[in-house]
Amino acid sequence: MKIISFKVISTVIALVISSLIVYALSFAGHSTKGNIENAMTYTGNMVQQIEQKLIVENRSEKRGDKLNWFKPYSENKRSLTQPGKILLGAFDNQMKESFESIVSLEDSIKTTFPLISIYTAWGSKPEEKFPVEEIKNIIGLGSIPVITWEPWLNDFNEELYPGAHKPEDPDKNGMKNIALGLYDSYIIQWATAARKINKPLFLRFGHEMNDGYRYPWGPQNNSTQDFIAAWRHVHDVFAQQGANNIIWIWSPHPAYDFKDFYPGDAYVDYVGVGVLNYGDAAIWSKWWSFGDIFGKYYPQLASYNKPIMITEFGSLPNGGNRSKWYADALDSLPQHYPLVKSIVFFHFSQDNTTTQQTLDWYFKSDHAVTGTIIKEVNKWE
Repeated sequence: MKIISFKVISTVIALVISSLIVYALSFAGHSTKGNIENAMTYTGNMVQQIEQKLIVENRSEKRGDKLNWFKPYSENKRSLTQPGKILLGAFDNQMKESFESIVSLEDSIKTTFPLISIYTAWGSKPEEKFPVEEIKNIIGLGSIPVITWEPWLNDFNEELYPGAHKPEDPDKNGMKNIALGLYDSYIIQWATAARKINKPLFLRFGHEMNDGYRYPWGPQNNSTQDFIAAWRHVHDVFAQQGANNIIWIWSPHPAYDFKDFYPGDAYVDYVGVGVLNYGDAAIWSKWWSFGDIFGKYYPQLASYNKPIMITEFGSLPNGGNRSKWYADALDSLPQHYPLVKSIVFFHFSQDNTTTQQTLDWYFKSDHAVTGTIIKEVNKWE
């Protein structure tokens, strides 16, 4: 009760401060809209930092202590590409509001994640800037961020980014325009901020670029050559800004041909792949095993001789035995797939990105699943 009360009080204080800021800015008129948005973003960061201290640091067994083994990795980019064990991580959509959701997930499977996944889009809104506070908070927890950076190009303010290309459809030939440097001011801001973190960061840029149905940076709008040129350009801009702490994850969709989208060994540190079983939740899906989604593509993914990260790992319960799905996937995984060096659980309670209905990937309260994960992962040791 004491913890809950403190949480409520701290949140109220942060909201009051933000309200006063917004109230003061409102007198300056419409031109301060961006400042008001920044104030609200600042408030969210403030609440998150308060909750980090409350939920994580005040625990009897501090989270960072559980990750002492990971400190040599978190300081060294090269060691993260050659880890001696599979690094577990997770994305949780409620983490924006509180780290409590990640800690709760960790408790449910009796582990502490060295990796924490976040998603952010390109654009000029406050939430599309480099998420410096969120990243610092993750690092403060003892973990390393895995950032999925999605190049949506229709969200740029022309006044703030005069070089940004604004045709009727900015996504058409968007990768070509990135390669031509039309978004360099934005990329440079990200690269400069990333360099200042001075810690290794995983960056998953333009994922599933070979899927012509899902994302606008796919082949329906761009040639394979333009995607490769865009990837190399973004990589080079980061290098020019001294952001050499980035671990680059190239993440194609395994079900579509992807060999022509590979940017080259010098531009890729990890091969990433999503492994999500939708069961019969959609008309286009059925109950697919881990072997169906990942196993049969592993030889081709392994041919690049890069460490592999399963960037989105999960199963819905629709249409099959979810506990058995996880058991089959995790059983002897290091022996079956030796290049897999990281697995990131996809823990999304309100996923409306793929189907018209909202899907719930949460499993932390499914004791059959959590028990299976604990059992199988413990076998790896």
